[in-house]
Amino acid sequence: MNNYDHILAKSVDNGGTCLKEHLESVAKFVVMAARNVGVDEEIARLGALLHDIGKVSPEFQKRLIDKRYSPFESPFRHEIASLFFLQLVDKTLWPHVIDMIVAHHKSVCCDLRKMGILDLDEYAGEEILNFHLSGFSTWSVEAVGLLRELDFPGITQETVVTEQDAKEAYLYTLDYCRNTKKEWSLWKGMLIGADHIASATESLGRYLPVLFTTPNVHFYDRKNELFPLSLIGSNVQKKHTFVKAPTGAGKTDFLLKRCRGRIFYTLPFQASINAMYERISSDLKDDVKDVRLLHSTSRLVIEENKTTEKAIQDKFGAAIKILTPHQLASIALGTKGYEAILFDLQGCDVILDEIHTYSEMMQAIVLKMIEVMNRIGCRIHVGTATMPSVLERAVLNLMGKDDTQYVDLPENILDSFNRHIIHKVETFTELFPIVQQAVCEKQKILIVCNRVANAQTIYKLIEETYPQIDKMLIHSRFRREDRNRLEKELKEVYDKSLHGCIVVSTQVVEVSLDISFDLMITEAAPIDALIQRFGRINRRRTTISVAERKYKPIYVLAPPATKAECLPYMQDVLERSYKVLPNNSLLREVELQVLIDEVYSEINEIDISLDAVFVDGQWRLKKLRHLSKSAFVEKLDIDSIACITQEDDETGRYLNATFEERVRMEIPMRYSSLQWKKLRQLSVGSHPFVIPDAAYSTEKGVDFSKIGPEYYGTNSQFI
Repeated sequence: MNNYDHILAKSVDNGGTCLKEHLESVAKFVVMAARNVGVDEEIARLGALLHDIGKVSPEFQKRLIDKRYSPFESPFRHEIASLFFLQLVDKTLWPHVIDMIVAHHKSVCCDLRKMGILDLDEYAGEEILNFHLSGFSTWSVEAVGLLRELDFPGITQETVVTEQDAKEAYLYTLDYCRNTKKEWSLWKGMLIGADHIASATESLGRYLPVLFTTPNVHFYDRKNELFPLSLIGSNVQKKHTFVKAPTGAGKTDFLLKRCRGRIFYTLPFQASINAMYERISSDLKDDVKDVRLLHSTSRLVIEENKTTEKAIQDKFGAAIKILTPHQLASIALGTKGYEAILFDLQGCDVILDEIHTYSEMMQAIVLKMIEVMNRIGCRIHVGTATMPSVLERAVLNLMGKDDTQYVDLPENILDSFNRHIIHKVETFTELFPIVQQAVCEKQKILIVCNRVANAQTIYKLIEETYPQIDKMLIHSRFRREDRNRLEKELKEVYDKSLHGCIVVSTQVVEVSLDISFDLMITEAAPIDALIQRFGRINRRRTTISVAERKYKPIYVLAPPATKAECLPYMQDVLERSYKVLPNNSLLREVELQVLIDEVYSEINEIDISLDAVFVDGQWRLKKLRHLSKSAFVEKLDIDSIACITQEDDETGRYLNATFEERVRMEIPMRYSSLQWKKLRQLSVGSHPFVIPDAAYSTEKGVDFSKIGPEYYGTNSQFI
């Protein structure tokens, strides 16, 4: 044990990592990141070694160990204490190093809790400097000694950093932060990414060899006449891609083989990204060592009725990262962590697969994301079967038509994708004879609802009516480990069933789940969502002629009578979508674009410029600043928080788990559905809320009627 192992970077509750080990790890990761983007590796290393050196201060160590300090005490920010050592670096490098230190946790100003360096200076002035300098002449010696052990250049036994040096550095930093330009900081984003991965892993050897590697996707050069896109050349010297084709035409392969660098693959739903992760991992096997799945959208921390939103960027440098568009939205909105995502994203290939149109707010954010991604050098590849022409034009204008390979299929090919006979019906009860006949014929039946509660009600009815048949309920309100199990069973057991089955689901089956059932009953949904759902029926093509092809039935229920019952969709969109569908006749692929454009004749543009970080081709947020909270989570009402069960909390299963194990235990939820429930919230991991055991079943998921503190401790968890 050396003289510095007692100095901690993190509390014992958070792993008790010693500072020397943490600084060493961050430095190794940041050097690799700097090498990848072509910036000075030595500057990056210096900033990494200094970014947390202020944690040597006894004041910080005391607060790390004894968390019971008074809220009336002066705030101590280790970033400020770290800045005191700038004199160890050539002054021409100070701007880069300051970027890596001063705001890697807090925005320099307008921080939610007023803890940024400019916030503190505004209300405390020189007092805050003097407080951080307390005992500096003593503890700075230990800090310099630690840096010497870390081979910080130029440090000898005689090296001393004086209080005057520290004051000069602090005052320089204040002036620098006040006068930053409107732009994002690559150096800050790089440090945050390295800090995050160093904090999240104990195994440098696991990640260092594979970080920032370009994936080998030559597997997707395969050709098959059943997938017409596979026969179209992709080696076109154009930066971006736009592919419009039916489900099952080979869009995924085409989009992937158009990629030239690291890949971010976005899909609309959690189930679809789970399925894509499994698919790509299986396809590429040992050719690509670093395929990652990103679950969380953001972390909401509620303190004293104030909500802080933090983008979760996962660990940077993945060869392929699979996620939802919501998880990239911070690059357009400037919330905490957005620079780290920009750093990871710049110059990469981004696949936007099936951008859905039922959320006007998300549509506006995706368009802004495309604008930002184009600015930072991304190659953007859009794939769709369901995009309205007006939105298509907006996307192509942002990417640049002349710089985009545009691919669609001719009418004779589209006709070969006709698969479904559509029937419109008023109520579910009138379909009972249809379901009974399908059960007798051992068909695979898929019932799709728009809301979890509706799906649970239908599933209960199916349980009572058909107790002997294989059945499954799948939706978004399961623990991820249970959801993964259900998705695997759906593909490997139910999809291959020879004895018939009934699966009740929500929208989670709409995109990228490679299943092919015989009959569908679905609630009315927006036309683009319906087309995606239909793709799960009679999905797999054969070489038989059009004349010999068998078409499978789809029954679409009429829209509800009230706006509330239509949620999460708009009533007028459901009514228009239902109206344009054929009835008791074939749905022709060649006519789908006309139907989509009838429903979406225009884009109701939402102006997000007040929330956006990039407007009119310019950054509008000054460097080293971020927004503590945007309207993003509230307006989109997406799965922005995590929950765990009471059992996983009280047994310590969550507390003692690894990062990956915690992710599997979590249930994605919307903050709006829990904000008034007065549930306990943990301060570890993703800061999950704790739902009663009585409110969760591994078969049916979350029971919203039993979410509340009055159900804690009932020990009545469903079996």
